[in-house]
Amino acid sequence: MEPTFAQLLKTYILACNLTRFYRSVELVRLDERTGFVVILAGAETEIEIAHNGAWRLLP
Repeated sequence: MEPTFAQLLKTYILACNLTRFYRSVELVRLDERTGFVVILAGAETEIEIAHNGAWRLLP
């Protein structure tokens, strides 16, 4: 499974924004079950990016 172009673009933008605010990006992974890209930043920030590039913070 490959990420969509919208997911790739949003992942790049979010990773740049996170590092601009001195948040370390620990992990970027494509969830094979859902097809969503997951970003773990620091100890408490988890972001999920859908196929269309829409993203949300997970609790």
